Amino acid sequence: MLKLAIFGSGSGTNCQAIIDAVEAGALDAEIKCVLADAEDAYILERARKHNIPAIYFDCAPFKTKLDGEAEQKVIQTLEEHDVNFIALAGFMRIVKDGLLKAYEGRMINIHPSLLPSFPGLDGGRQAFDYGVKFTGCTVHFVDAGVDTGAIINQKIIAIEDDDTLDSMMEKLHAQEHIAYIEALRWIAEGRVQRNGRRITLK
Repeated sequence: MLKLAIFGSGSGTNCQAIIDAVEAGALDAEIKCVLADAEDAYILERARKHNIPAIYFDCAPFKTKLDGEAEQKVIQTLEEHDVNFIALAGFMRIVKDGLLKAYEGRMINIHPSLLPSFPGLDGGRQAFDYGVKFTGCTVHFVDAGVDTGAIINQKIIAIEDDDTLDSMMEKLHAQEHIAYIEALRWIAEGRVQRNGRRITLK
């Protein structure tokens, strides 16, 4: 069984999708804790509503990464909550070597574009502004790069002529919730096989 920690920075809709899947019996996992780097992040309130430990951690003095003393405190917190897998869900910081080594091959992320296109911040907006006709979301393992890890799952949406950024993102978020649960279920079932960058299912 996956003993999950979910990391986020904002509203936590993907976190909610994971909580719902676990509670419905659609995902063989236990959510051990939810962590956020913003004290007022709504993802923490979502956790509290489901009696899941909700933990705020201060990343100062760093603005864009989880590193140093904060990283060590996070690793300690994960150990205290018996976490064996991490799902990043709207976590807006770069993960550094300490956490990567502690959870090597056991940390995944969801990104709002079809990687390797439009990595980094605001992938959905990047795709929309670029004028692509199709975009989507990507679930991938986390490595030392920015959105460069091996790809586990992707979903595609069409960008119609009358779409706005908001309407496109609404469609995109709906697919994120499907893609992330699928990927976690495959991992929980032991179906994910990794050969370099290539991920296959058994």
